[in-house]
Amino acid sequence: MDKQEAQTQTLQWVEKVVIGCQFCPFAANPFKAKAIACEVSPAKALAEALASLALCFEQLNNHVEIATLLLVFDKGFIRFTDYLNLVDLAEQLLKQEGYEGVYQIASFHPDYLFAGSTADDPANYTNRSPYPMLHLLREDDVEQALDSHPNPEGIPERNILFAREKGVEYFKKMMSD
Repeated sequence: MDKQEAQTQTLQWVEKVVIGCQFCPFAANPFKAKAIACEVSPAKALAEALASLALCFEQLNNHVEIATLLLVFDKGFIRFTDYLNLVDLAEQLLKQEGYEGVYQIASFHPDYLFAGSTADDPANYTNRSPYPMLHLLREDDVEQALDSHPNPEGIPERNILFAREKGVEYFKKMMSD
């Protein structure tokens, strides 16, 4: 798997699943404007992954035209528990570097499992992606988007209902295409 293929698959997933299923009603505009950056890190170890994340913070600092950045791990963090450790450390780095309130991190993984759910719950597909990834969002953009949405609190519930209505096979097919 090369970097370009991982980027292509990730951006196709954004278009087909995240936007197509309307899991994020705010993703279409930055996608159309080509304001989504997708960086692929070959990191397998936590220290390498956090170094990649720090570079992504710098990239966002230096490029205001990037609305959101997807940091994809195409070789590491395959086990969900290892990935969760990365997410915890990523949040710590965000705070340590003074980016709390500037950026926020959303998490996606091929085996995403919400606490209290079972592996076969279609609702998990709202956070399942082709590769483990950290999604960096600009806090100001998130606040502005939420303020402009008529019912932001209802988004997760709507997504869960949609995913459960469609079922696991629907998402398995969508992810494999």
